[in-house]
Amino acid sequence: MVNQVQNIDLVSDILTRAVDGKDIAIDEGVLLLEQSDSEVRKTIRKTADLLRQQQVGDTVTYIINRNINFTNICEQHCSFCAFRRDAGEAGSFWLDIEQIINKAAEAVKIGATEICMQGGLNPQAKLEGTSLAYYLNIVTEIKSHFPQLHLHAFSPQEIQFIAREDSISYEKVLLALKDIGLGSMPGTAAEILDDRVRNVICPEKINSATWLEIISLAHSLGIFTTSTMLAGHIETPQQQIEHLAKLRSLQQTAVDNNYPAKITEFIILPFVGQEAPAPIRRRVGRDQPSVADVLHLTAISRIFLGNWIVNHQPSWVKIGLEGAQQALQGGCNDIGGTLMEEHITTMAGAKGGTCMSVENLQQAIIALDRPYQQRDTIY
Repeated sequence: MVNQVQNIDLVSDILTRAVDGKDIAIDEGVLLLEQSDSEVRKTIRKTADLLRQQQVGDTVTYIINRNINFTNICEQHCSFCAFRRDAGEAGSFWLDIEQIINKAAEAVKIGATEICMQGGLNPQAKLEGTSLAYYLNIVTEIKSHFPQLHLHAFSPQEIQFIAREDSISYEKVLLALKDIGLGSMPGTAAEILDDRVRNVICPEKINSATWLEIISLAHSLGIFTTSTMLAGHIETPQQQIEHLAKLRSLQQTAVDNNYPAKITEFIILPFVGQEAPAPIRRRVGRDQPSVADVLHLTAISRIFLGNWIVNHQPSWVKIGLEGAQQALQGGCNDIGGTLMEEHITTMAGAKGGTCMSVENLQQAIIALDRPYQQRDTIY
């Protein structure tokens, strides 16, 4: 009983200092994350909601966008991925430029301001013998047809893939893409920024240091990025908080060095295991995310990151619109985008859907008695 009282006192002290604008330490974040009592978790969520209000106000933002996954042919075999296919395998696809432009045109018709584009690492994706030329062609074609669209595309993993295939530097890849119209970069492929975890779930992927290097380089070159965490698989609370600490440090570096760009938002991507490869599915032991655990991590992410990364977004694809509404009451301030289609998470067995109308997003926000506002990609 004494230990429990001491624990509650420690939690209270951490939350008080957070409300006073102080950054909390890694061990303090872990302590918060390890709380299982429902009342303590409720207090943590209330604190996160208060911080959200202090840091960004009550308005909930959304974006009209379209997600385009241009191929699921991939050389890698991540243990959590139900999306990738080998070339020629049943279910594999590789969109041509005409198909990509048609999808972008459909997005423009509904008022989209952004195309979010990512794909598998397809070694055949070359033009005139180089991977960079292929990716540059995608950007050029989209921007030539729809110059008003913001192109949010190509994760650090894809940048590394292009650089490796063509034996060129990350900087050359990023500058070439930026010069012809790349607007910003999704901070996906982060998974958990701990190589002990990565060596199990995605041993072929770039390591933590390379992900951090490419994101920081993008900031220094004026390319805004997002940040993500793949949560709820084999990682520990300590590793989750250390992941947040690396993101916070990355943002501090951008600010301290007056880089022209930085991280715009943080998104938790809960692990969906229903269609994932059997070994990781058995190891995790459940097919769908624990919404309660996602909401708890969401609140602590606001408390840990909010002084530096102020925009937090839930994934309605992974936890449903109702789960996203709950996240907006516990640290998040953005509900995400319309997407129009989504393959990576849906092929893993997610139940949240693949498309959301503007009206549905607005009604979900109104139901919380909060104002809404359409935003652009970089807020």
